[in-house]
Amino acid sequence: MAAVVDTLRAFFAPSTFVIDAENPGDVVARENLLDRAMGPGRSKKSSEKLRRGRVPADGLALVTRDVDGHVIGTVRLWNIEAGVTREGQAVPALLVGPLAVDPAHEGKGIGGTLMRAAIQEAKNRGHGAILLVGDAAYYERFGFFAERTQHLVMPGPFERNRFLALELKEGWLEGAAGMLVASGRKLAMPPVKRAA
Repeated sequence: MAAVVDTLRAFFAPSTFVIDAENPGDVVARENLLDRAMGPGRSKKSSEKLRRGRVPADGLALVTRDVDGHVIGTVRLWNIEAGVTREGQAVPALLVGPLAVDPAHEGKGIGGTLMRAAIQEAKNRGHGAILLVGDAAYYERFGFFAERTQHLVMPGPFERNRFLALELKEGWLEGAAGMLVASGRKLAMPPVKRAA
């Protein structure tokens, strides 16, 4: 992760924004940013069903901070199984969800920088593919295309033309078919105290 962040810092003016690993202190700021950027219906999306009760993939929860350290962008990638092969083997992959930039900071290249950092970090960690539901015109510049998801489905309603994938390893999704299933670590819930 450090190499990716250093490369991006060299490319973008450090006085504008920096990419950093998300930390526990970012939770409230991230959730507030997502509410502003995605609206109140964000928790009802099919992608959310795959994220609910799970933690992001190791090292793949990133934030963008402004010069004062405030969270102004976020992206998280989640472990999933992208269907199965013809032989019945699960196909491990990642799901983006969501990529968001504070509306007050849109148009500054923050979203694209976050996406490139997440893709590079996923490659560095040996992942084979990344899937998402989003605007094809935006995500095609990163190598995401609907053709790679033609035999896969989301758990709930989704728009086929917005269901996209990027293979980090050539042929990773070849022959993969079926429903996406969450496979990441479950969120540890605090013990419930019972009344005496």
